[in-house]
Amino acid sequence: MLYEGKRLISCHCFFLLTAKFYWILTLMQRTHGQEYAHSIRLDGDIILGGLFPVHAKGDRGVPCGELKKEKGIHRLEAMLYAVDQINKDPDLLANITLGVRILDTCSRDTYALEQSLTFVQALIEKDGSDVKCANGDPPIFTKPDKISGVIGAAASSVSIMVANILRLFKIPQISYASTAPELSDNTRYDYFSRVVPPDSYQAQAMVDIVTALGWNYVSTLASEGNYGESGVEAFTQISREIGGVCIAQSLKIPREPRPGEFEKIIKRLLETPNARAVIMFANEDDIRRVLEAAKKANQSGHFLWIGSDSWGSKISPVQQQEEIAEGAVTILPKRTSIDGFDRYFRSRTLANNRRNVWFAEFWEENFGCKLGSHGKRNSNIKKCTGLERIARDSAYEQEGKVQFVIDAVYSMAYALHNMHKDLCPGYVGLCPRMSTTDGKELLSYIRAVNFNGSAGTPVVFNENGDAPGRYDIFQYQITNKSTEYKVIGQWSNQLHLNVEDMQWANREHTHPASVCSLPCKAGERKKTVKGVPCCWHCERCEGYHYQVDEFNCELCPINKRPNANRTDCQLIPIIKLEWHSPWAIVPVFIAILGIIATTFVIVTFVRYNDTPIVRASGRELSYVLLTGIFLCYSITFLMIAAPDTVVCSFRRIFLGLGMCFSYAALLTKTNRIHRIFEQGKKSVTAPKFISPASQLVITFSLISLQLIGVFIWFAIDPPHTIVDYGEQRTLEPENARGVLKCDISDLSLICSLGYSILLMVTCTVYAIKTRGVPETFNEAKPIGFTMYTTCIIWLAFIPIFFGTAQSAEKMYIQTTTLTISMSLSASVSLGMLYMPKVYIIIFHPEQNVQKRKRSFKAVVTAATMQSKLTQKGNDRPNGEVKTELCESLETNSKSS
Repeated sequence: MLYEGKRLISCHCFFLLTAKFYWILTLMQRTHGQEYAHSIRLDGDIILGGLFPVHAKGDRGVPCGELKKEKGIHRLEAMLYAVDQINKDPDLLANITLGVRILDTCSRDTYALEQSLTFVQALIEKDGSDVKCANGDPPIFTKPDKISGVIGAAASSVSIMVANILRLFKIPQISYASTAPELSDNTRYDYFSRVVPPDSYQAQAMVDIVTALGWNYVSTLASEGNYGESGVEAFTQISREIGGVCIAQSLKIPREPRPGEFEKIIKRLLETPNARAVIMFANEDDIRRVLEAAKKANQSGHFLWIGSDSWGSKISPVQQQEEIAEGAVTILPKRTSIDGFDRYFRSRTLANNRRNVWFAEFWEENFGCKLGSHGKRNSNIKKCTGLERIARDSAYEQEGKVQFVIDAVYSMAYALHNMHKDLCPGYVGLCPRMSTTDGKELLSYIRAVNFNGSAGTPVVFNENGDAPGRYDIFQYQITNKSTEYKVIGQWSNQLHLNVEDMQWANREHTHPASVCSLPCKAGERKKTVKGVPCCWHCERCEGYHYQVDEFNCELCPINKRPNANRTDCQLIPIIKLEWHSPWAIVPVFIAILGIIATTFVIVTFVRYNDTPIVRASGRELSYVLLTGIFLCYSITFLMIAAPDTVVCSFRRIFLGLGMCFSYAALLTKTNRIHRIFEQGKKSVTAPKFISPASQLVITFSLISLQLIGVFIWFAIDPPHTIVDYGEQRTLEPENARGVLKCDISDLSLICSLGYSILLMVTCTVYAIKTRGVPETFNEAKPIGFTMYTTCIIWLAFIPIFFGTAQSAEKMYIQTTTLTISMSLSASVSLGMLYMPKVYIIIFHPEQNVQKRKRSFKAVVTAATMQSKLTQKGNDRPNGEVKTELCESLETNSKSS
């Protein structure tokens, strides 16, 4: 079903009505035969008008063209059939006869407007004061039939034009084929109703089909005119409202296409090759010519056609275009062939159907013959015998809208029946009350009807006069070289599509794609193209981001990383320094060797505790120093052990304690030597606090400061473990790890070691001050070498430790560096201060004897001589000064 033409507003209708008023008056003066020469009239108590496209448009100024056998005669006869059935029905409009006045619209809206003025003649007051007959008598007017309602028209453009006239005179109108969405505007077309669904429902069904097939990028193609343009507009609006479907191109076929127009249309459609689906609201001829152009362009299998009800299940658009049309999905209002009408129409003959003034013309067209000398066909055509029979001597198939014509007539009949029951209760025939009523009251009854139509489906109207949408979905399929329109689904407010029954040009049951962009992979977000929401670029969620929805990536929580396809976050594995790691094996090996060596030294010293070498080394402070060395080695195991609260507590305590033991003892020793020699320069009185007990008190006082600091640290920040997810947060999330460690920051670590480092630096200063003390006096020079080496070790440690703060291997490097530095410091102290003594004790016991006992007087003498020789040092080589000092000390020792 098609409609064309532009909208006609009410003021235009008034103008046309005025312009045609003279024609009306002239028409009423014609003879009876002339008046109804081009219309069908059946008398009755109630007259219904009918508008049917009996003829096509005429050419070159002629209003009417060739006869339309199916759309014209079949539909017209359907109205006559329905009226016959109603008049025979004793339960419907009993004792009331329906009459008809059927006019030909010639498929032209302006001609239909002229014809429809006949329906309002009875409602126009006639002034004949200026009209005189030839003999001077006043004219006698024949009262025209009053039309209670109109059935029609077919084309929406015709219905729009006629509806504007009929509403002025309050004549209800029920169409059997007009589907223009604008006719649903109840403010402009308030007297218009229809038994077919509007194209807005059809457009909704087509959107649902496109969505069900997963297509989101389509083009639209419309025939110029109300039908095509309104249908595409409705499709576009619905697709925009629900989202998910974008229009690549919206093309229009002109009313009078120029040569090559359809080839240009195909070329335009190919400019967006991803939009394979084409939504078509076009007339049959335009559909056929579009398919021809696609075939000429060798595009078989490329386009996915979605055709409206104007395509439906018709053969003519696809004839000789089967391969191009294969797979086309079309839509058609659900309908049923009416068997009663088939029997009625097949029985029509020239003899029993004289009421149809166009039936003789139909007879000639249908049987290809000529009726007498007045026939319209060429004289060379055979003459009709009158014995021909429909469906026997000619092909016959019931036209698709016959069902709706019958339902429209019955809708009017049921409305009149219900109106009669309310206004004329118990009255036989029409009562005066019903004779004077206007169409407004009848309209209310029309909108309220509810009955089972000729196909067995309910016939109802909504508030806008529209019928509910019920469609069959077809697909044009080629099977074994035969073609058919196969029903693949239905639509009644929602779609029921049997996708498994569909087949396409590729002979596969999987439907092809019509999308602007392919779906993004897992872990990729869509970045839509501006203004085209169905087109996008895919961007991968980078770093620690995951795909939260199709358009957004979000950052995973700090303790998580994206999974392999970046669709979710998963917990980051937690690691710690394992014993079997190379980063742990090396420092542990060094620590074990150091502990063994330290234990050996301690055992040796304990065994030879009373020997001169052990006594001369200062037994008390030696054991304290050895304890510190042992703790420096032992801290390696605490640093590598799995962190927990206990381990973290011991780390805080022993991290700086071993160094504190060592350097407190060494500082006390060097301070004692320095004070003895400084005091010897000034006085022969021994300085205070040089006894072993005093040395231990001083040493443990220094150590207690370290412990006090640690316990304050405990109070302020109790030890606990943390998982550091930032330490090994690598660029590649799959390599990220959470590090289980004690909550000790780099700054806290340095502060913990800071006191020990202060002791080390102070001890180094005293070692420098006592560097000139004779070799026979205690361990000043070995202590000095020990401190110099230790300083170098820790100066190397600081840049390594802090320089790797941003490294992914921070935990391993810093832990290994710290433990090895402490082990090396302990090893330097052990090697320089104790290994020579152990060597003498074990391998040269003959040297482990007391040679002489030095008194404080000898020390004073040595200090005095050192002071003198220091002045000579400017003039003599160091060796000479040293020699002289030693000789003087030996002389003084002997005399003493």
